[in-house]
Amino acid sequence: MYEAVHVAPDGDSPATRVAETAARLGFDGVVIRAREASPDLDALRAETDIDVVDGAEVTAADPEGASGAVGGLRPKRTVLVVRGGTDRLNRFAVENERVDVLSRPMADDGDVNHVLCNRAAENGVRIEFDFGPVLRSTGGPRVQALQDLRKLRELVADAGAPFVVSANPASHLQLRAPRELVAVGEAVGFDPDTVRAGLREWGDLAARNRHRQSESFIEPGVERGPYEEDA
Repeated sequence: MYEAVHVAPDGDSPATRVAETAARLGFDGVVIRAREASPDLDALRAETDIDVVDGAEVTAADPEGASGAVGGLRPKRTVLVVRGGTDRLNRFAVENERVDVLSRPMADDGDVNHVLCNRAAENGVRIEFDFGPVLRSTGGPRVQALQDLRKLRELVADAGAPFVVSANPASHLQLRAPRELVAVGEAVGFDPDTVRAGLREWGDLAARNRHRQSESFIEPGVERGPYEEDA
């Protein structure tokens, strides 16, 4: 299972500390979702013995700004995330096949409906179940976060849309073990296997995109192969 993390300077902890903590908590890998961070991935993998994936999370005020960032980052990063939080950004992300994940769709003024989830299913854009607000808020905000997750879970299930699960940690202190995230999911009505599948999806997504970036890949279903010349 994988977690998608923020590291310095986008987050509060250095990449090494985050990766070491994730390994200790039992994760198989982490996706670094940061635009400014550029850690030595090979060194991190060697030091922590877990997979470290180069990702980026696009944050923009509007779809126009997000579109430019997606175009620039897509060829450079294995996993590309777009942060939602407004209806326009949510719609942009799920309608764009170059985007891997829509994160924080219910944050700020954002909302999700059946139409958006159906578009996500059609375009293969994963919708993030962000457990962070449930883990790190109290009172009314926590109640609202629980309600948002329940609503999102039902919409995603009805549409058969792909999804990922994350605590959206901004530091190593905000990382939670997979079993803790499963417990949070159960409080929202998730089946434990669904939460685990959402954590595994980060790794499956990275593996798919790495394959697509390889020289043998031409397009889905078409690949270069070894051929022997006639003697």
